Amino acid sequence: MAHTAELIVDAQNATGESPVWVSSEQALYWVDIPNRQLLRWNASDASVTSWTGDQMIACIARRQGDANRWIAGMEDGIFDIVPQADGTLLATRLASVEHGNSNMRFNDGRCDRQGRFWAGTMVMDMAAGIPAGALYRFDGSSSNDSLNAQLQDFVVPNGLGFSPDGRTMYLSDSHPTVQAIWAFDYDIDSGTPSNRRLFVDMNQHPGRPDGAAVDVDGCYWICGNDAGLIHRFTPDGRLDRSLEVPVKKPAMCAFGGPGLDTLFVTSIRPGGDLSDQPLAGGVFALRPGVAGLEETGFR
Repeated sequence: MAHTAELIVDAQNATGESPVWVSSEQALYWVDIPNRQLLRWNASDASVTSWTGDQMIACIARRQGDANRWIAGMEDGIFDIVPQADGTLLATRLASVEHGNSNMRFNDGRCDRQGRFWAGTMVMDMAAGIPAGALYRFDGSSSNDSLNAQLQDFVVPNGLGFSPDGRTMYLSDSHPTVQAIWAFDYDIDSGTPSNRRLFVDMNQHPGRPDGAAVDVDGCYWICGNDAGLIHRFTPDGRLDRSLEVPVKKPAMCAFGGPGLDTLFVTSIRPGGDLSDQPLAGGVFALRPGVAGLEETGFR
């Protein structure tokens, strides 16, 4: 692997999202949202395992101290999910959400550095451009209660990330009418974002801002959906470099591998003629020349 993207799984995912590297297993987990699947790639033998749930799974985080349990943003709430030997997912609702519109689901999400789970929602008909999406925080204290929105009025909230010290939160809106990435001051004690400001105007760069990762230098990596690029922005919002992947719609990236110096990228397989991107929906690996941070599990 160098800067050249290597295909590791020809997954043909409809919407491959939320890659999470688990160091203790040397394995990459991710989801295929429309197909309601959680997938796992074992680095030692390249084997792939999948489990299917009853609802679409949009974003995941490992539970701290439990090797087989995950927390997930799904269609109508936050769930505890446990992969079963028969290829199914045992899902238990932890908190429900009252969507602001019909036909909505969760989208991008992850834990902050303290282990609180953050996830955003969107109207599934993205073309409608309805700003009914919201960002929610779940810390486990409101079991079975309805979640309260922390931030609102997004079309497609995405690109959630946290600086290495946890004191800056990043968030984007992928919709073509927005294409902005914001930075917030983040209170690590209360889990509260404030001082929202424009970090990057993605209208000035190729691709719509999709899923993201943060490296050890505090730089922000964002998938340029529709452009086949992964962009790295410095903490002051300057474009540092762009790496290519052989598909048009990279969806989310995550650092992993033995030294956390591999960048894994999931992607989307759209309908229609794919003769110019037959690997669409695949999972790729690059060596970007910098290491990432261990993903914080849900506490």
